[in-house]
Amino acid sequence: MSVDTATVKRVAHLARIAVTEEEAEKMTGELNAILGFVEQLDEVDVTGVEPMTSVVAVTMKKRADGVTDGGYPDDVVANAPETEDHFFVVPKVVE
Repeated sequence: MSVDTATVKRVAHLARIAVTEEEAEKMTGELNAILGFVEQLDEVDVTGVEPMTSVVAVTMKKRADGVTDGGYPDDVVANAPETEDHFFVVPKVVE
């Protein structure tokens, strides 16, 4: 895939980035070099290679999955305009 100056200007416009004509020409070459590298990576055979989240074997830290009620329902609904039995009361929406 090849990127032209019009594509660079369009992407810059979508990203809300001001790009001059000289910068667009420079970015065209840079983006084409990046896409060329990606095409080279596409040629690598990755059959049988497991996906990984890190280059080093690391176990992810996980917190205990415990259910709690918070223990302070009065504080939760304290600023609500209207409550009933520790629940927020909202108007019924009928369209």
